[in-house]
Amino acid sequence: MEGDIPNIMLCPQCHQLVKPEFYFCPNCGENLRKTPLSTSVGTQIWMYFLSIIMPWVAFIFIGYWHGLKYLRSQDTKTKQIGLIATIILVASTLFAIWISIVWVQNILQTTMSDLNGVGSGLGGF
Repeated sequence: MEGDIPNIMLCPQCHQLVKPEFYFCPNCGENLRKTPLSTSVGTQIWMYFLSIIMPWVAFIFIGYWHGLKYLRSQDTKTKQIGLIATIILVASTLFAIWISIVWVQNILQTTMSDLNGVGSGLGGF
């Protein structure tokens, strides 16, 4: 008869019987175990998008970026999503740094050219 009893456990908060596959207690709402990370296409697009724009908004959205949490997951697909998001973030950050350096160099070069142009114009008087 023991085989007929469903596999159950007790909620640590309210001590009601719950099934082991439950993530939350239906009686009190207590979190019974971690919910799996989403691997939906929409979640992937959002994470990759944040990985691309994050360096451009100076990491304002760091609280919304879950790449490290995905990278540390035990699930292979979730870990792969985290790895891709991290690679995109690193590449985007390096690109942002490179663009910033080029931009500053162009400003300095233009400023120096303008100053040299003004100095050489004075010698013609």
